[in-house]
Amino acid sequence: MTRFDPASPVNLLADRFWEAILEQNPTTATMYGDERYDDRLEDPSSVGRGRARELAESTLRAALAIDAGDLPLEDRITLDMVRVVCELQIEQDDQRVDLLRPIDQMGGPQTLLPTLASFQLADTPERLERFIARLRAYPAYISANIELLQEGLASGLTAPRIVTERTIAQLERLLETPVEDSVVVKMARVASEADRARILAVVRDDVIPADQAFLDALRGPYLAASREDPGLWSAPNGDALYRTQVRAWTTLPLEPSDLHQIGLDELEQIEIQRKVIAQAQGFGDDTAAYRAHLAADSANTPHTPEELLRRAREDIDRAMALAPRYFGTLPRAGCEVRAVEEYKEKDSPFAYYFPPTTDGSRPGVYYANTYDLASRSYSKLASTTYHEAVPGHHFQIALEMENEQLSTFRRLGSRLVGGAYVEGWGLYSERLADEIGLFRNEAERFGMLDAMAWRAARLVVDTGLHALRWPRQRSIDFLRAAGLSETDAVIETDRYICWPGQALTYKVGQREIERLRAEIEARDGSSFDLCAFHDAVLGHGSLPLATLARELPTWVGTPA
Repeated sequence: MTRFDPASPVNLLADRFWEAILEQNPTTATMYGDERYDDRLEDPSSVGRGRARELAESTLRAALAIDAGDLPLEDRITLDMVRVVCELQIEQDDQRVDLLRPIDQMGGPQTLLPTLASFQLADTPERLERFIARLRAYPAYISANIELLQEGLASGLTAPRIVTERTIAQLERLLETPVEDSVVVKMARVASEADRARILAVVRDDVIPADQAFLDALRGPYLAASREDPGLWSAPNGDALYRTQVRAWTTLPLEPSDLHQIGLDELEQIEIQRKVIAQAQGFGDDTAAYRAHLAADSANTPHTPEELLRRAREDIDRAMALAPRYFGTLPRAGCEVRAVEEYKEKDSPFAYYFPPTTDGSRPGVYYANTYDLASRSYSKLASTTYHEAVPGHHFQIALEMENEQLSTFRRLGSRLVGGAYVEGWGLYSERLADEIGLFRNEAERFGMLDAMAWRAARLVVDTGLHALRWPRQRSIDFLRAAGLSETDAVIETDRYICWPGQALTYKVGQREIERLRAEIEARDGSSFDLCAFHDAVLGHGSLPLATLARELPTWVGTPA
């Protein structure tokens, strides 16, 4: 690899771009441990949108003015990534996708402060004042989001009704909670109870009235005008909006109908593998009966939230013990396991991951959902842990952040255009866990295959909902037939409705990584080095899939 030159024109441009992104997205900076903007929130108003547009346009002009012909490899990749990020941002701004963002049960405005409270330090006088200033900025932030609701009403670009209803229900739960028990107050990372009392007063006087105003705005004409059909096709210019989201999430110009068929074909192959396990366990070809047996098995079900969290921690430890055999470079950051917060557990997926801070003050965090505990089987938990934590997202993201041969933009900002790479690695890690013997029994291997089927079903369901005009119930039924519980099928369907295109990233990315591995293995034969392959895949940070496909075979050098 060419030695990293932080003063090259490309890296200077990329880092200026990333610095401006952090200033315009201060809570993103906080999540990475950058405290410079801890006293402010994003500006979703027309003024903030204009600043973001100008940044994308000016950065794109600068990127296009650089001759890529003689650039070192990493600079060439960085330049291409900056260009792609800017072009997609401009295209989505033209389409006014921002009008849909306030209505989101997964990551909408109502989730911002509760999430920040568990990450932002308020343990010194200076940090406390910054956190309080941020809380006091919340009413203006919510007011700007309410203006977006009004714009959406005027233009006809409104959210699907189920997403509006879920967002309303989440706000109602937040507002029903006594202020002293609110997530922001209880989770605030303060030095004393007197400091917590100050936060309680601001939450009572500023945050709760703002959330009430947001709830009132959603309950009014907006709910009535929300789209009955859940798919993006039903929005004005919906087909074009969906194609943009497919490209934004996967970085590839894929046809929805092709993705739909790939999902169906993969499901057929996965079902053949599930039948092999079901037969060996005495259930013949009846995979549904074997799944029902696992669901009813008390030994396969955690009885308390702590039991589930403890099992996840054990699996992370087991994966870390084997990792040196398959990875030459391991992350320095640790990985902590936490339960999904109670206020949003009903709307959240089975698990998800937050990256560590850049200064090492916080490890990566693997969140496991303990809601509806009876449906959270160990046979499902195992593959999820290997996907979200080790060797999945925690390895990929932590190693990227710790890579001193990449610019700050590449270490922290490249996931703006590398979603399919990130989720593809996570899904590849589930199969890798099987390959290296991490699953404890055939039940966990069956759970892994169910997880594979779930991701294949995502291709079918996401394209079905947003391009092929499926109703919501058809998606729920399809996911249940693929192996999901009723609870997860409903939550996941509504997640896909809320985030068009995101569900495509998993299988699209995994297929590309596995295709490249097979290609390099065929080229290298018995000289193929799996450890070197993994280090090469993870050694350049998050990438567009087209870039990974073009460059990876040269990174895994041809044997002498």
